[in-house]
Amino acid sequence: MNPLLATDAPKALLALEDGTTFEGLSVGATGETFGELVFNTAMSGYQEVISDPSYAGQVVTFTYPQIGNYGVCPEDMQSDGVDLAGVVVCDMCHTPNNWRSIGSLPDFLAEHGIVGIEGVDTREITLRVRDTGTMRCAISTEDLDPASLVARVKAAPSISETNWVAKVSTAEPYDVNALVDIDHPRKRLRVTALDCGEKFGILRGVVGVGIDMHVVPWDTPAEKILAENPDGVFLSNGPGDPRELPEPARCAEELLGKVPVFGICLGHQMICQAAGAQIEKLPYGHHGGNQPVMNLLSGMVEVTAQNHNYGLVFSSLGEIDVELSGGQEVVDAWNAANTQDLRFWSERRIAPVVNNERFGRIRLTHVNLNDGTPEGIQFLDIPAFSAQYHPEASPGPKDAAYMFEAFRRLIEGDPNYLAIDVREGRRF
Repeated sequence: MNPLLATDAPKALLALEDGTTFEGLSVGATGETFGELVFNTAMSGYQEVISDPSYAGQVVTFTYPQIGNYGVCPEDMQSDGVDLAGVVVCDMCHTPNNWRSIGSLPDFLAEHGIVGIEGVDTREITLRVRDTGTMRCAISTEDLDPASLVARVKAAPSISETNWVAKVSTAEPYDVNALVDIDHPRKRLRVTALDCGEKFGILRGVVGVGIDMHVVPWDTPAEKILAENPDGVFLSNGPGDPRELPEPARCAEELLGKVPVFGICLGHQMICQAAGAQIEKLPYGHHGGNQPVMNLLSGMVEVTAQNHNYGLVFSSLGEIDVELSGGQEVVDAWNAANTQDLRFWSERRIAPVVNNERFGRIRLTHVNLNDGTPEGIQFLDIPAFSAQYHPEASPGPKDAAYMFEAFRRLIEGDPNYLAIDVREGRRF
């Protein structure tokens, strides 16, 4: 909150599960909200973050000091509504300046019933989440007693106790037609997308490579999807705890090997679970537009947009294939390291392969260079691959946008579909 500006906004209180509280001013709707506290490091794109269905049930702290400078614009929405639980900012701009803007972010939040707080130290909040991990929290303009609100936070349900995917998925199937390049016409493909909370940006990324999308609800069975004989299936991003969503994982298991499959974020986690892998909750997740990820097939480092609290435990996919993972000396060094830090492989420019009991050989294709967590896998014996991060950005960089072209090339049968850089039109 800018101290030079007077305000008559109601007081608000942010209470964390660890007992910490922060006093500030209400921004957006008045009332109170409970959710899981996370922080996002993006410097812009706050509207895309707020309208991303993957944030359902979460209270987002923006680390960038001032939010709302350029207002809001309908074209930047990533869904038809807003499903996140709340917003925490240091300084909210109430008078934006932007020719595209149709209004201010505070008014937008109020219109959508989103409770927020400003005038708090988001640096301290972020450090606390980094030290403690994601935790339950509440923002209230009604209960301003710290002890009372903290007690209510501790009694609130965790994010894992709610099926957020069911809340944000489409209720009925719908179609999105491919974007056609008149100067460079190509065959239009038809893909079914399992909507677990799909962003508009991801839809645009898929149809942008000449693919017609048929979007279906999150709990659509694989049998029904296969009966429509699609050219491929896309498993979307979405909110919540993937370990509490058996239906999409079962659907993924029944699809793999029968049709080309591509998964992003939650879709990636569903594919991993279908292969029998373990999913773990990360200490504070990845939320922002500046996560460096190495493509182990090309050696390129992509700056990526990410939004997830859960991730694959790569070792749970199967035993390392010695021959396809650099040889015995390298594998022995990996075993001796006794670590889950996959930067071991990025340092050696090796994409290791494991032997999976269900689907054969699976290759690690992408590694997060900040913490060594897995960011992408590729099935070598069936047509399927997945990425943990958001290649469409929205907001964020476009380094990973080639993933959508890779999906098309997978459907077309290109064995080197991932080892491409479509930005420069060359293969590796």
